[in-house]
Amino acid sequence: MGRPRQQSTILIISQVYVPDPTSLGQHMADAAEVLAARGYRVRVLTSARGYDDPKVKYPRRETRHGVDIVRLPLSSFGKRTILLRLLGAGLFLLQAVARGWLTRSLAAVLVSTSPPMCSVAALLIAAVRRVPVKYWVMDQNPDQMIALGRISEKGLAARGFNWLNRRILGRADDVVVLDRFMAERVCRKRNVGEKLTVLPPWPHEDLLESVPRNQNPFVARHHLQDKFVIMYSGNHSIASPLTTLIQAALELQDDPRLCFMFIGGGLGKKEVDQVIATRRPTNIVSLPYQPLAEIKYSLSAADVHVVTLGETMVGIVHPCKIYGAMSVGRPILAFGPVPSHISDLIDKYQIGWRLRHGDVDAARQQLGKVAAMERAELQALGAAGRAAVRTELSKNALCDAFCDVVERGLPAPSVRGRVAGGATDHRLHAAPLADPPIVQIPSE
Repeated sequence: MGRPRQQSTILIISQVYVPDPTSLGQHMADAAEVLAARGYRVRVLTSARGYDDPKVKYPRRETRHGVDIVRLPLSSFGKRTILLRLLGAGLFLLQAVARGWLTRSLAAVLVSTSPPMCSVAALLIAAVRRVPVKYWVMDQNPDQMIALGRISEKGLAARGFNWLNRRILGRADDVVVLDRFMAERVCRKRNVGEKLTVLPPWPHEDLLESVPRNQNPFVARHHLQDKFVIMYSGNHSIASPLTTLIQAALELQDDPRLCFMFIGGGLGKKEVDQVIATRRPTNIVSLPYQPLAEIKYSLSAADVHVVTLGETMVGIVHPCKIYGAMSVGRPILAFGPVPSHISDLIDKYQIGWRLRHGDVDAARQQLGKVAAMERAELQALGAAGRAAVRTELSKNALCDAFCDVVERGLPAPSVRGRVAGGATDHRLHAAPLADPPIVQIPSE
């Protein structure tokens, strides 16, 4: 008798992974676990320390829900400076490439855009091992750095980064982007329409439910029983400015009903904490990331959730936090440009309100109107969002669709973990939000 065929291995390279609270790590874990259940051997190469807080240490090796996780040392030094981030990313990539070259029965490499240079590891591994690359575009650089004024569009760094972008887009067998605006921007770098899939990131609705206020320990712990809570929860990115909301909150301190809660971390959190330290507002609260197992309580404590997007960030970053708010049935107050993916969701599902950055008076007035609304009106808006999550935007539908893309063209695993049947084609024309066709732009 011959030897039994070894399982095909899908290698995932991601500097963040659960239990790290970052959104990318959580989504990678969901996909990895589904692929493992389908019969693949899934190995994840990630950092041994927290991405936001490098003092947090994780086990160097473990198996979670069938996924083999290898955490690499010296891969995260925090985000205090660009130099520290680059050092951590560089050391992480060197280790990932070496391990990728030695991975047995390698069938494919899945990478995203965190850190941005993960594509280098994918290219080097694929060049030696001759395997497909699946590229998940969660955000875009150097676009983000250019839009934030950190580097020049014509500078050496930007030109080098875009050269690398074109290489990974050309080499990837499949490219997944999060919204139609991101797809258009990607196609300006290189025409990948034939292998491009538009899939928004799924909410973690299996961990999220609407918890009644009188049964919510988070509400009791923070004395919110009689408050109207406006919440921003998640990564406080400088690409998603909060200045207008903060200024409106300062002007609304005379209203004792209102409480503005900022939960999470990131570089943008400094603005919140500085305002609290210098102005000592009575209605603004800052809290760290909440454990994933308890996030349903914090999200459910809000009456309204805030989502923001910088004026120049359409198609560059994606407002993932909107899905968590929809999952717990809360309406959305959005700050940002129109059109954008946020405005698409609000307009399609009628789940909230849109405001522009910089218009503090309009924000203050809108917040007053929202706080005065009948509870039933707010609940109806939230219910529309929750219904969308349970149908078109559900985790089961979107994660399965994403894993179909990853699996496309790979050798069948030795043991199938799902009901036999052809994979669904979720290419560009079948995007869940009925996006308009993307203009095909020739590669440079």
